[in-house]
Amino acid sequence: MKIRLLKFKRVQSTNNIAIKLIKKNLKYPVLIKSDLQTKGKGTMGKKWISKKGNLFLSVLFIIDSKKISFRQYVILNALLIKKILSKYVEKNIKIKWPNDLLIEKNKICGILQEVIYHNDRPFLVVGIGINTNFSPKINNYKTASLRIYTKKKVNNDKILKDVKERYEGFLNDVKLYNFSYLRKKIKLIISFVTLETQISNCLF
Repeated sequence: MKIRLLKFKRVQSTNNIAIKLIKKNLKYPVLIKSDLQTKGKGTMGKKWISKKGNLFLSVLFIIDSKKISFRQYVILNALLIKKILSKYVEKNIKIKWPNDLLIEKNKICGILQEVIYHNDRPFLVVGIGINTNFSPKINNYKTASLRIYTKKKVNNDKILKDVKERYEGFLNDVKLYNFSYLRKKIKLIISFVTLETQISNCLF
């Protein structure tokens, strides 16, 4: 399933853009990317610190809540994003449920998932903020960036391409398989990517 990619220089929030697109009845699914967010959103109304140079995305697609519940989507999306980022770092990435990805207890990614109903259809908006190159300062909260662990500048466009391709495959799988199968498949690929990264680092 092909995902339409929309790029912006500056928005208040990529999730807000996604919600506006739902009401316009555009073709779905959609991936939204912005270079900067002025009012990034976190869970429970918290503000997400959006430092320029990092990666800010939202994925928007229609869901079949009878086949896979919202709670199950929350799990699958967190695992999928972990899988994508595991390709870039040797360190183990841990999920702090329901919405944070951590390396050594430092937050590198935040995920905000929202279900929006329009014309009796449920849409899922997955907001993804990744600290690729900079670590925002948050009181009483440890943060880090992928750059700290890779020792070099992270190419945001490369990760964007990976996110798009992985979600295209994921949305195709959602049509065919149930939650248990999808969770096992993603976890299996995470294990393979981690092993592949370790071998690559040893060889080169």
